[in-house]
Amino acid sequence: MTLTEKAAYLRGLAEGLGLDPEKAETKMFNAIMDVIDDLALTCADVEDNIALINEQLDAVDEDLDELETFVYDEMDDDDLFDDDDDECFEVECPACGEVICVDAGVLEDGSLNCPNCNELLEFDFDEDCDCGCCDGCDD
Repeated sequence: MTLTEKAAYLRGLAEGLGLDPEKAETKMFNAIMDVIDDLALTCADVEDNIALINEQLDAVDEDLDELETFVYDEMDDDDLFDDDDDECFEVECPACGEVICVDAGVLEDGSLNCPNCNELLEFDFDEDCDCGCCDGCDD
């Protein structure tokens, strides 16, 4: 039984009591029944609006799924994750032992303060080294 049906049932019960319409108690019951009717109708309207919004949200979700499929399936994984500019190098601070991830731009700048202990870390790359750590290596 819906809320509006229950409100109508209560109104029928109240009318079946045969109360004197001129008594204050009857007027109060009628006013309460009017409020219950209004609340039941308002709730029914809200439920209808929520159902409509859910339908629209499902449609938007389906459209978004199609869009994501279109956009992300066009790219392969290399396009998403292979950007040399975002390459990260781990550097350990000699003062505090904190491992810091820095990108090529920071390395090119030549120095960085440790975010943990504020120790100045300096980077110097010898392009003629043969240790295998840079592009200039002979290995």
